[in-house]
Amino acid sequence: MDSGLKGLEAVLAIARRGSFRAAALDLGVSTTALSHTIGRLEATLGVRLFNRTTRSVSLSDAGHRFVEQIAPAVAEIRMAMETAQSLRRTPSGLLRINASVQAGREIAPQVMAFLRRFPDMQVDLVTEGRLVDIVAEGFDLGLRPADLVPRDMIALSLGSPQRYAVVASPDWVAANPMPLTPADLPLQDCIRVRLPNGALFPWQFERGGETVQVDAKGRLTLDEALIARTAVLDGAGIGFFIEQDVADDIAAGRMVRLLEDWTPPRPGFSLYYPGRRNPSAGFTAFLSMVREAAARNAKDGGAR
Repeated sequence: MDSGLKGLEAVLAIARRGSFRAAALDLGVSTTALSHTIGRLEATLGVRLFNRTTRSVSLSDAGHRFVEQIAPAVAEIRMAMETAQSLRRTPSGLLRINASVQAGREIAPQVMAFLRRFPDMQVDLVTEGRLVDIVAEGFDLGLRPADLVPRDMIALSLGSPQRYAVVASPDWVAANPMPLTPADLPLQDCIRVRLPNGALFPWQFERGGETVQVDAKGRLTLDEALIARTAVLDGAGIGFFIEQDVADDIAAGRMVRLLEDWTPPRPGFSLYYPGRRNPSAGFTAFLSMVREAAARNAKDGGAR
């Protein structure tokens, strides 16, 4: 690893990950090699790019300005390299995708099929709760619920509608009146959901053309589906989930579904990306596979 393009990629990776160790894993090098690369680059520039302690790494003021200036240039160089690679008949290179955990599960089968079809391709699928700027953080594609896709992005629906499920534990149901409409929900028992952008998620219901929005008022606020599931199983209150996250619990009787007739199918996940002048062969091939799968899903859904 030298202090040229790879050195700049190293700076961006550390700034993105906030850790030499995590950045080294992303880049496929040792932490020591990465540290030496940054040291040589800082010596060449004559400024310190990162403030380091035994517990944390952060950009210095000079580092902030440096990253702001090189990020667009590195993105252009990366695009130029991808354009050159696209001239190959066989797609090759790395495709980076950022997704929510649920969306990552949805796209994983297509990622596996893509890798089987194109053995020279690599995919880095990163799942996280926060909604990131995929361009600034070096991702080719993002995957989120359709209503969370940034407006300046090109979006491609995966073709699989999602349903929400309102659930409670059998013990909670035994001790409380069964709500028949959203207005019957005891708001103080409704676990609040925080979205990746920091906003609290309003529970949305619909039946026969009537739309109702409910703001949960429970004492517990969570942003992770697995923790929320555990809380509901423990009798902490009523939860609001994407159906697939709790389908097994409902089937096994560990959870009781409420207001099912008020939760119709809604638009599912969308793959999104910025407009690209010269997309790589791998990028184009992956989008083509996703479009084919989405068309099949839409057709199968219509047949049912």
